[in-house]
Amino acid sequence: MDTTVDLDTFSSLVERPDDSARRAADERWQEAGPRGGLGKLEELGSWLSSVQGCSPVRPVTAPKVLLFAADHGVAALGVSRLPAAGGTAARVRAVLDGSAPVARLAARYGADLRVVDVAVDADTADFPDDVVVHRIRRGSGRIDIEDALTPEETVRAFRAGMAVADEEADAGTDLVLLGDLGVGSTTVAAVLVGALCGTDAAAVCGRGSGIDDRVWMVKCATIRDSLRRARPVLGDQLALLGATGGADFAAITGFLLQAAVRRLPVVLDGVVSSACALVAQRIAFRAPEWWRAGQSSGEPAQAKAYDRLTLTPLQDQGITVGEGVGAVLALPLLQAAGDALAEEAPQPFVPAAPKEQPKLPSAADLLRRL
Repeated sequence: MDTTVDLDTFSSLVERPDDSARRAADERWQEAGPRGGLGKLEELGSWLSSVQGCSPVRPVTAPKVLLFAADHGVAALGVSRLPAAGGTAARVRAVLDGSAPVARLAARYGADLRVVDVAVDADTADFPDDVVVHRIRRGSGRIDIEDALTPEETVRAFRAGMAVADEEADAGTDLVLLGDLGVGSTTVAAVLVGALCGTDAAAVCGRGSGIDDRVWMVKCATIRDSLRRARPVLGDQLALLGATGGADFAAITGFLLQAAVRRLPVVLDGVVSSACALVAQRIAFRAPEWWRAGQSSGEPAQAKAYDRLTLTPLQDQGITVGEGVGAVLALPLLQAAGDALAEEAPQPFVPAAPKEQPKLPSAADLLRRL
């Protein structure tokens, strides 16, 4: 197996979205009504035209919720309210059985859902084969004292993300709603953002799963120690992902870059996807033009990442659960933007005909039978 990745090629392979399609969409907005009459929907519609490379814009008809799942060694330090042992596996099972909020919302808004297990600390037999096909390892190293991955595992995870992007593009997915599942992942994300933005631990340490002040101090110290390990490898993005990231972070970064190569638009969710986007921007500076920020979670690291990426969140609902929920909630906005200037009006929703119910006897009928 080839265990190398030429990151330099992404700068030339990632092109900008189609500016002519964007301008044509802007002109259609002017023809349809007063400029700015539909507010941010106009910008979203023009962005959709540019990433699709056509005008009129095509409605979003094949969205996919994509969740990368992995465990992290730093969770053992108690940096999350969720259990370090089995917490991620339980979240994966909830998504797969349809009980997790993201699964219900995806069904509500007509999006397919896919989970990619790259490093969950569980037996592969616990999940379906299509979920674990890209598994790299079980869990990751404790990044405050050791590398999360070996160099070979980092490349494999990065390539796995690229493969997922190709699979989704080939399957006809027209919009990816990107999320993550992993206990301790906001700590890892804060380390990457802090390292790339040159800030100290306190500036990027958020409350994550709703931790109290005592746990926040433990988390902040963990980020501080991890930052010391991250700074020496800042010039090598793969080395950074291996030293202080994880299999899910490497895979998401590879996915984001290859999705941009394949002209597949992506909606980012929480601090994890924004941290990966920041790493990907270092590799291909045009890549962020293929992404939109679904929501602001209130995590300080996410705010810093979006500032560097010059992305403005579409919503601010304060959702911190991860799982792609914030990205899914942005889907109706993008669907509305696509529908508003589509060449043909979308087909109206027609509810299924109600099943014929058996006729129940009336009170008079019951009395006659007595």
